Amino acid sequence: MVPAVVLMGLSKGGFSGLGLLSLPLMALIVSPVQAAAIMLPILIVQDVVTVWSYRREFDRRNLATLIPGMLLGVLAGYLLAAKVSDAAVGFAVGVISIGFALRRLLGGKATAAPVTKANYSAGTFWGVVCGFTSMIAHAGGPPFQIYVMPQRLPPAVFVGTGALFFALMNWIKVLPYFILGQFSPQNLTASAVLFPVAILSTLAGVWLVRRVPAERFYTLIYWLLVAVGLKLIYEGLRPLLG
Repeated sequence: MVPAVVLMGLSKGGFSGLGLLSLPLMALIVSPVQAAAIMLPILIVQDVVTVWSYRREFDRRNLATLIPGMLLGVLAGYLLAAKVSDAAVGFAVGVISIGFALRRLLGGKATAAPVTKANYSAGTFWGVVCGFTSMIAHAGGPPFQIYVMPQRLPPAVFVGTGALFFALMNWIKVLPYFILGQFSPQNLTASAVLFPVAILSTLAGVWLVRRVPAERFYTLIYWLLVAVGLKLIYEGLRPLLG
């Protein structure tokens, strides 16, 4: 479980996408539902570390445009969870993510594309998509990146904004997991044992973000977004492949 927590810590620290293997790695040892239950307290601890580390570095306008839509998306995901295929949602997010990232990367456009600004219409739309895809397919990261990355925020501000946004989303998920009875003493003990690794790996991610030039940071994040997209497409096709 330690490698899974380290990857998630580096992801939470700023290198979004590295955490995509965390739950699959943990699911090799325990069931996927138990893996998610063990990971949620760890994610919350990592959120606290990340939010504190970037407490003065976040974009208020982006949060104001994203959060209302995210709440609606989470509610819609909760109401439609039994009727919507998580594999289909993940597949769609994967295709969109790869298309967006490759369009920016090809021809050097990862750094040269026109800079956009936060606005309420786009922010509300992508906020809904973030909340919905997070509830249905645990895939809220790519929609956030598609909306915020073209704004070319300083890396620390980009990470700090995402930290606050996803911290709120993770807290919202606590009640459903509690109702499902997934916060058993066994799962909470496993989470607590991994807290030191979670904290140190998150701090390592924060340290690296502050030392990587903005151009390299965004190019890396775009490639990680491609990797996440491929993973989501694979998960979406797996039921069809048997």
